[in-house]
Amino acid sequence: MKSKYQHLFFDLDHTLWDFETNSQEALLDLYQRYDLEHQLNAPVQDFLKAYYQINDALWKLYREGKVSKAELRHQRFQKAFHSFGPLDELVIAKFEEEYMSLAPQKTALMPGTLEMLSELKEHFTMHIITNGFEETQKVKLQGSGLAPFFEVLMCSDTLGVNKPESKIFVSALKEAGANRKNSLMIGDNLQVDILGARNTGIDQVYYNPQGESHNEKPTLEIRHWSELPAYLLQA
Repeated sequence: MKSKYQHLFFDLDHTLWDFETNSQEALLDLYQRYDLEHQLNAPVQDFLKAYYQINDALWKLYREGKVSKAELRHQRFQKAFHSFGPLDELVIAKFEEEYMSLAPQKTALMPGTLEMLSELKEHFTMHIITNGFEETQKVKLQGSGLAPFFEVLMCSDTLGVNKPESKIFVSALKEAGANRKNSLMIGDNLQVDILGARNTGIDQVYYNPQGESHNEKPTLEIRHWSELPAYLLQA
């Protein structure tokens, strides 16, 4: 049976590119390089816990349009470091600068990503819709080997609108030459990817590798990437 879909739109971070692994590797490298365990008198795991909580909260505010890109970048490390005590602002600024350079160069992908994309590439035109920053997302795509699989890269900071707002989905459809009926949005975030796509009239695949419980009913829910070709390419 021929799939009704022609265009597949993927989220990037946490969906294809393993954000947690790559971010943590970069933070561990820099924390050791700057000898921050001694400067802050805090083990790296305590810092990581504080940073991730602050970063997640700021990204939520960014998606809601309540903080800017520059504010997000500046505040996440400043607040994380200051929660353990004073640290020279120049050190914080340098740490942030090096993190933004180092983290996108990490190449860990979610399990089965390349195999899944390779299987689907011959049958579908694939694109990215991301709330990440364009300059860093391009580095991630190139370094991790993902770039050749995708045609359109739609970044929220370029458009000035974040998922789950319909405008970013509509703009991606237009740039890809796709329409709502022949497109499928695939992502790991129920609010941002799944409900955003649903509210735009686009079918959705919820990538839920941890099997987290919820009350939503996406078009399809999967835990491993091997399930997506099995669904889309069924005879």
